Amino acid sequence: MALAELTLETFRDPAGSVRIEGNRVVREVRRDHADAALEFLRSLRAQEWVAERRLIETRFVTETDDAVTLEHPRVFFPSYPWEWTPSAWIAAADLTLDLCGELLGQGLTLKDATPLNVLFRGACPVFVDVLSIEGRDPASPLWLAYGQFVRAFLLPMAAYAWLGWPLAASIQKRDGYEPADLAPHLNLWQRWREPFRSLVTVPLMLETSGGKSAQNTKVQQNPDVALAVLRRNLGGLRRHLRHIERQVQSQRATSRWSAYATSADHYSGEDQELKRRFVRDALTAAQPRHVLDLGANSGVYSRIAAGCGASVVAWDTDLQATEQNWREAQEQKLEITPLLANPARPTPAAGWRNAESLALLDRARGRFDCVLMLGLIHHLLLSEQIPLSEIAAQLRELTNSWAIVEWVPATDPRFVDLLRGRDALYGHLDEAAFTRAAEVHFTVVLREALPNGRILFLLQAR
Repeated sequence: MALAELTLETFRDPAGSVRIEGNRVVREVRRDHADAALEFLRSLRAQEWVAERRLIETRFVTETDDAVTLEHPRVFFPSYPWEWTPSAWIAAADLTLDLCGELLGQGLTLKDATPLNVLFRGACPVFVDVLSIEGRDPASPLWLAYGQFVRAFLLPMAAYAWLGWPLAASIQKRDGYEPADLAPHLNLWQRWREPFRSLVTVPLMLETSGGKSAQNTKVQQNPDVALAVLRRNLGGLRRHLRHIERQVQSQRATSRWSAYATSADHYSGEDQELKRRFVRDALTAAQPRHVLDLGANSGVYSRIAAGCGASVVAWDTDLQATEQNWREAQEQKLEITPLLANPARPTPAAGWRNAESLALLDRARGRFDCVLMLGLIHHLLLSEQIPLSEIAAQLRELTNSWAIVEWVPATDPRFVDLLRGRDALYGHLDEAAFTRAAEVHFTVVLREALPNGRILFLLQAR
């Protein structure tokens, strides 16, 4: 069975399962577990959410007394929380609270509250786990997914913001962090300050005193009171989220690479303009629909590609540069999805049988019409020690048609910086060596040498 045909994502949910078939996502639903979700998906409000790009489109395919088959469009490039920037986490958390809050007034709720229910189109989050919608007991003031929202959204973000834990570590935590995971790493002052007092210290005290089991007691109240309590609790989660967001924003700083596009001393103004013009002209000639920008940095060339009409996925390893790219894409409503991803050390598959979350390269192969590899080859060569032949082969696997590549000669200051005395191993590599490796897989269509010695190529796949 091909990897893309495996049952993925929601096989844990007794209400149904999902499989991917090409550009279709097919969902099998058991009626006895999902009547409320199915009724909602037919409602005018659901269609409004779809029009607002907050909820995935759904088409009813077949129906029997026992089961319903639904079909969704495949989000072009699915990403996972461990590849997101902090701002993307916050956007996904806000979307989850928005949808839950609106469902409450319709007698519904979300039974799950995990980042894995959200994908991104560009920098816009879209809720995709439609079977998470279920009816609620109007007399209950409890949101059963409250604890999961804390574990899966708030605690990872708080650990990132105050303790410096990478959000990428969430790949090992399907259901997020427990309060006990963070408590040993907090000092006394942190334990009694928000958000950790509410998210860590008090829950641990209740657990120690036996309060945790009391949470499972069925609580019944007047429906109006229950609804007011639910809305208050959602408001409390939102306040914690804003507190964490302020802490994240206060830590934004310029990293080594986030200001690279404007501070690179090995590019003159003329070099920069010629490079941007070549990339724009090459994209105009290639007319790709889907572009992968490798080593995208803060997104200068991602935005050029988006301006040429392409949907762009942008990979970079620098958090601050990728965060900057994500914020600009969101503010300008561009079809750019910036991710923290490294083609030399790609995100592995994860989950049960390594099939719940697909590996980065498995999601990328054969999906893009054009790949940008600008100012990256010398890093792969010298820092990652990847041979030119392997770089060319990987590039060919990632593009169906075109590649726009920048060759950095051995005399370039940045090449020399990375060389570190290994002249005998790499100093001989020149444009001829690059073209020999590239021409195994590509034909050179355009070439332009910049005044600083760097050379730009438009390559067409053989």
